[in-house]
Amino acid sequence: MAYQFPATRAAGIKRLATFVPLAGRDYAAGRNTDNGPEGQAHVSLLSPYLRHRMIAEPEVIRAVLARHSSSAAEKYIQEVLWRTYWKGWLELRPAIWSRFHDERDRMRASFPDARAIAAAEGGMTGIDGFDDWARELVETGYLHNHARMWFASIWIFTLRLPWTLGADFFLRHLIDADPASNTLSWRWVAGLQTAGKTYLATADNIARFTGGRFAPKGLARAAVALTEARIEAPGALPSAPASIGAGLSLLLVTAEDMSPETLFCDAAPISAVSIMIEPDLSAGEPAKRFMAEAANDTACRLTTYYRGKAEVSPVIDAESVIAAAESAKVRRIVTAYAPVGPVATALREMVPTLANAGINLYQIRRPWDTRFWPHAKKGFFAFKEQIPAGLVAEGLAWP
Repeated sequence: MAYQFPATRAAGIKRLATFVPLAGRDYAAGRNTDNGPEGQAHVSLLSPYLRHRMIAEPEVIRAVLARHSSSAAEKYIQEVLWRTYWKGWLELRPAIWSRFHDERDRMRASFPDARAIAAAEGGMTGIDGFDDWARELVETGYLHNHARMWFASIWIFTLRLPWTLGADFFLRHLIDADPASNTLSWRWVAGLQTAGKTYLATADNIARFTGGRFAPKGLARAAVALTEARIEAPGALPSAPASIGAGLSLLLVTAEDMSPETLFCDAAPISAVSIMIEPDLSAGEPAKRFMAEAANDTACRLTTYYRGKAEVSPVIDAESVIAAAESAKVRRIVTAYAPVGPVATALREMVPTLANAGINLYQIRRPWDTRFWPHAKKGFFAFKEQIPAGLVAEGLAWP
């Protein structure tokens, strides 16, 4: 299969430059068509780089608006902002992430048909298209967005498998999977995210938008929304400093933000850099390989940028962080703000241990997130109304 995702910031920037000419009406017209791993001509394939912030959202939108009018590039700009919206939505309702984890663990322990799960994950259900996407995901770590929707719908409504186990399958294998976009997209298909509104995959739609490659039979004819206990009202955005402040610091880099040089300038008082990518032992090989290569690329870049060797450690835990701080002879650690997910949980849980060792941890949030996340209190259409003013405030032209 032909997907190529070199795990370097330079590769992300090069891919952006290649895609920019297509980011206007070509993207709008062709974005829903899945031509397979050897023919994705109408989408950017930037999601792994954006997910791990090897390139940042303002960089992408600035490049697009330098070539296209805001009206011509509106669909692509909205696609970039969907990721921002999902992160903000979950940040304001963190209990939804905990709810997903709890239900996933219950389903792992109690779902009675392990063979059905294995067949779905292994691409052995006999459903045309679905089986191909399952194998494509495991082999490449990527799926076209439309294929992800079809897959999730078939998983939930045709195969009648627990949505949380499907979402977990994606989280383990997608190299661009993040807790917000993945979890909330699966919830949306299931009729939980927008209560009662589901997504039903149909054979006609699949055939149309795969150029006739697939024509599955026996798909569910209806998609009855799943139900759940009432979700919490959106809370306030957690406080976070916007700047690094004074004092020598250890820069801690995580998988949530792997271009910290675009956040912490070279004049910042960084005395050492530690890159900690906590491995998911159940992750697929493409996901593991991408993160290992991304960590090494980040170490090379930051060694030059901060004029000192950046160390890579596979684990994020309090003991490793304390050892890195003591080696750097600092009592202060700064890191890019981690949104709701495993990294945020790891950082939160280590704070008391760090404090007992006399070490303070500061999470610095990007202005982009502080500006946009608070608007994710309702649906995307309400959020969308804030995009033009937000981009102007970011210094991005919006005619």
